[in-house]
Amino acid sequence: MKIAVMGAGAVGCYYGAMLARAGHSVTLVGRPQLVTAVQAHRLILEAAGRTEAVPVDATTDPSGVAGADAVLFCVKANDTLTAGRVIASHLGSSVPVLSLQNGVDSAEHLQAVLGRPVVPAAVYVAVDMPAPAHVRHHGRGELVIGPGPSSADIAEVFSRAGIPTEVSENVKGVLWAKLIVNCAYNALSAVAQLPYGQMMKTDSVPETMRDIVAECLAVAERSNVMVPGEVMSTVLGLAASMPDQLSSTAQDLAQGKESEIDHLNGYIVRAAARLGIAAPVNRALLVMVRLVEAKAQSARR
Repeated sequence: MKIAVMGAGAVGCYYGAMLARAGHSVTLVGRPQLVTAVQAHRLILEAAGRTEAVPVDATTDPSGVAGADAVLFCVKANDTLTAGRVIASHLGSSVPVLSLQNGVDSAEHLQAVLGRPVVPAAVYVAVDMPAPAHVRHHGRGELVIGPGPSSADIAEVFSRAGIPTEVSENVKGVLWAKLIVNCAYNALSAVAQLPYGQMMKTDSVPETMRDIVAECLAVAERSNVMVPGEVMSTVLGLAASMPDQLSSTAQDLAQGKESEIDHLNGYIVRAAARLGIAAPVNRALLVMVRLVEAKAQSARR
């Protein structure tokens, strides 16, 4: 199978590496630093106590998605519209496009700009990139994808490549469950620059998370979204399974990058306002992250 990864950051490189290891042809579309590093030493995957160099192709050109049998769209939620426009003319007429992005509406935005169906995917993986083209896996790795003409086949291919993949009719609810977990962890980890395990040892963090989750669930209920599972148990259990993980928002702020906070706590704040629901804890976290971003921007001037 020929697979293209559009926006090959930590998540895209991890799944690209797993698929390439299984014998699939993978092309990463990413930044020049990534392409240079791949050309120099392949894609480095550090996982399960071992490190290996995985052969993949890499390019900065959006035409790298041309001829793919499936496209994994992994760009930051903030860049969905721009990235979608630049690949639109290079996509085959029936190639499935999977949105492996944060947020509950990223696939909808991408679908609008592409003018074709997009399969939403909830991603559960802890990874980072200590250097260009070097992806380090910390835990998990499963996907839950929405239904589509090719979804069952994709799930089988991915599962055989070591990526547990499930097709769900309630992928919207699954995406909401992930959003709520992200709202509970990302901003707190980012502001403190602490990994999950250490963060949870601080007094009142679990209680604050309960307030965050309660606000999110109130918005979901008023939005007629069925969130599966016991969300609070999932939230509190995540730190135990990923104690050394820094949130993606924490990694963005540490590197001086724009975060996706507007698509996480910011989404809840906007939705709550439309519905006439109070979300003060999510609003406070949103403001804190924006202040850190503003400070970084001011320092660069």
